[in-house]
Amino acid sequence: MKNIKFKRLLLSFFIFITFIFASCTGVNKVQEQKKSSVSYPLTITDSYNRQVTIDKKPERIVSVAPNITEIVAALNAKDRLVGRTDYCDYPQDISSIESIGTLMEPNIEKIVSLKPDIVIASTHFKKESLEKLEQLNIKVVVLYGAENFDGAYETIEKVGEIIGEKEAADKIVSDMKKKVNEVISKVKNASKPKVYYVISYGKYGDYTAGKGTFIDEAIKMAGGTNIAEDAEGWKYSIEKLVKNDPDIIICSKYYDSKAGISSTPGYKDLRAVKEGKLLEIDNNMLDRQGPRLAQGLEELAKLIHPELFK
Repeated sequence: MKNIKFKRLLLSFFIFITFIFASCTGVNKVQEQKKSSVSYPLTITDSYNRQVTIDKKPERIVSVAPNITEIVAALNAKDRLVGRTDYCDYPQDISSIESIGTLMEPNIEKIVSLKPDIVIASTHFKKESLEKLEQLNIKVVVLYGAENFDGAYETIEKVGEIIGEKEAADKIVSDMKKKVNEVISKVKNASKPKVYYVISYGKYGDYTAGKGTFIDEAIKMAGGTNIAEDAEGWKYSIEKLVKNDPDIIICSKYYDSKAGISSTPGYKDLRAVKEGKLLEIDNNMLDRQGPRLAQGLEELAKLIHPELFK
């Protein structure tokens, strides 16, 4: 009899413990869902300091910037993207989505015809275009963060919140921060070669990224010294370039930039060019505030310190 009572007591105890564990697990799950999920209607403060209320999870999204398109695709929401700009070229299969024109001159009629739940724009989006879309009752959010990594993280997180993919956005940002920290840690004790970043050259004018720009920050984070810290705005001169004599010159891998620089007077005689230190990078990874930014930093660091990434 005592054994039966003891077994019943033991069984009751196990049931109680199981209940407590399940309850705690359930609470944790609910708390995690609250942390990662998005509730609608959702009110967002955009970069024009506008309060925009989104009534439901957007199923039809129009992007008016390459970085926004990349973010939406990275959040596994490409199937909800119904419009993009002429300049949106990544991921590669994005060309199958209809274009709404350029960043500065989007086709308003085309956007309206796509019946978007939300239009997400970024830099270069004119207030005139915004006003036209608002008059037609099209919901628009304009997002452009500060010109640094934190600004990119904020943009990714806000896009994730807007389209109901907050958990995926948080994961992307977390992975990016991890990658950035790995790069910084790897180059922190290395020498800092002098770097010149080519934005434009020759007949198009000589332009580079001066002090305080995002590229300037990236060069330093990647273990280099930006020789163009004395640049006024983005303009530079061949005379300054020759005087500062960079160890490494970095240019876009597009538009035959390397071949053009190698044959342009003033550039072709630079030590870095003669020594094979004119190097190419996919500048879109650095120019766009998107999910490839950390990868772009790593690629930049590999060009500046190849010995550390073997």
